[in-house]
Amino acid sequence: MAFVPEGSPRAKRERRMWFVVHEHNLLVRREADRVAVLKGAPRGFAERGTERSGVPLTDTEIGQLGIEPAAAHHLGELDGADAVAASFIGPPAAPFEPIGLRALARMLDPELFGVAGRALHVIDWATTSRFCGRCGTATVKSASERCMKCPNCGLEMYPRIAPAIIVLVRRGDQALLARNSRFPGAFFSTLAGFSEIGESLEETLAREVHEEVGVRVKDVRYFGSQPWPFPHSLMIGFTAEWAGGDIVVDTAEIAEARWFTADALPEIPPSLSIARRLIDAWIADVRR
Repeated sequence: MAFVPEGSPRAKRERRMWFVVHEHNLLVRREADRVAVLKGAPRGFAERGTERSGVPLTDTEIGQLGIEPAAAHHLGELDGADAVAASFIGPPAAPFEPIGLRALARMLDPELFGVAGRALHVIDWATTSRFCGRCGTATVKSASERCMKCPNCGLEMYPRIAPAIIVLVRRGDQALLARNSRFPGAFFSTLAGFSEIGESLEETLAREVHEEVGVRVKDVRYFGSQPWPFPHSLMIGFTAEWAGGDIVVDTAEIAEARWFTADALPEIPPSLSIARRLIDAWIADVRR
């Protein structure tokens, strides 16, 4: 499967692949005992018992849902077709059902999950940018770029991207992992937090780590990044070394935090997340 992001179509294509957003979920086609797949489309589903969920949807299915083709927001080219996003309002009828993006993370291959996340991000922006924040006039979609414009005062609204750091803190062969008090389940992950106005990413990292678990860090190093469409974050990953301090958790956000060794880990995030990539890289390093 190959996806090429585009703000607007660069060529006329015969097929469209639809990613339909329903209340921060993705609308999928559910069919029993057989694979529901558009001919020539990527195999973007995984078996769940005797049922499979199909992503993306076809032009025919869009017609069944009553979505106007003009409502599409172009995402890019996906295997020779136009990948587009649209919003669906109201309860969907069978065989369509909404599934959350976190659940889809276990069902879709990484690239298709990335396109689905891009669709949710675009629809969130389009939904929250329908009116000008300066004068209240209804906005219009730009034909040349991903932008909503106010025809009255000229305000331009682009998709919001919220930068957030995520960091694995090391102390020798140990790693500091925490369990978030707001997330269901008992898995532990790396520490993370959003940048505030006027902060560098390094300042964000030092502040968030100290606020959440009370320790100080040094030797901050960039690791990698990942778009995280919940709903519009960009996770910027780092590693850091413990510089001092005992663990004192901020109970408003963190339920528990501890130092772990690679051979005695708790439940950790799924492989699709940058948090897991940080943990896997640390495990590989200490086991060399």
